[in-house]
Amino acid sequence: MSKIERGVALVTGASSGIGLATARALARDGYRVFGTSRKPMADTTNGVTMLVCDVTDETSVHKVVDDVLTRAGRIDLLVNNAGLGLLGGAEESSASQAKALFDVNVFGVVRLTNAVLPVMRQQGKGRIINMSSILGLIPAPFNALYASTKHAIEGYTESLDHEVRTQGIRVVLVEPGAIRTSFEENLTRPDRPLLVYGTVRADAEKLMREVIEAGDAPEVVADTVVKAASAASPRRRYTVGKAAQRVRCMRRFLPESFVDKGLRQFNRLPA
Repeated sequence: MSKIERGVALVTGASSGIGLATARALARDGYRVFGTSRKPMADTTNGVTMLVCDVTDETSVHKVVDDVLTRAGRIDLLVNNAGLGLLGGAEESSASQAKALFDVNVFGVVRLTNAVLPVMRQQGKGRIINMSSILGLIPAPFNALYASTKHAIEGYTESLDHEVRTQGIRVVLVEPGAIRTSFEENLTRPDRPLLVYGTVRADAEKLMREVIEAGDAPEVVADTVVKAASAASPRRRYTVGKAAQRVRCMRRFLPESFVDKGLRQFNRLPA
């Protein structure tokens, strides 16, 4: 039996990790998949065509969308996955470093979405999946700026979905917890480190390593993206992993003081 043809998908940040696993999973599910990376790379196996795109550059964004339309004629699914991490105390980053992080994690999503929405509107259908994080729902000591970008994506995505739903377009969130990807990949350190945070920042980095090593495989996120892409009536958000789902429930149903105490305990901070 031939594989179902799902349509054309564009996945940003598809050179490795969650993006690569997602691109491959969508290809297996029947999509014609185009992935993006910041630097040129050979087409991956498993049916993914790689294109160059810098999500911080408006011209680059429009070029990759035009390339996909030239090759495939349409875009049915956009997965906004490209992003950067930043570990450090909030005041250890300059405003320019914070802006650079938002330029990728937030405005990169806005650029791609704005470029693809007219295409989907003309088609009369389309789906956009924005990669958030469980840190889009909870505070994150020494990840304040990164968590802020994900909180922004949460508000942007939910609001946009209401705006375009009558145009046949749905916009949903995928919220991974700890995922086993390379720790060093796409992680930025603060550009003005302060001695007062040195020890506790090192402890936070150690904890992050431990959590990531015990986390879920990228394929778990990829399978969730496929589910969100194919659902006739998608949920507003898809929280990935048992630990992340527990955190979401705690944030939603438990008293704020309880969550605050648990958060400090988990991060090995004094009460």
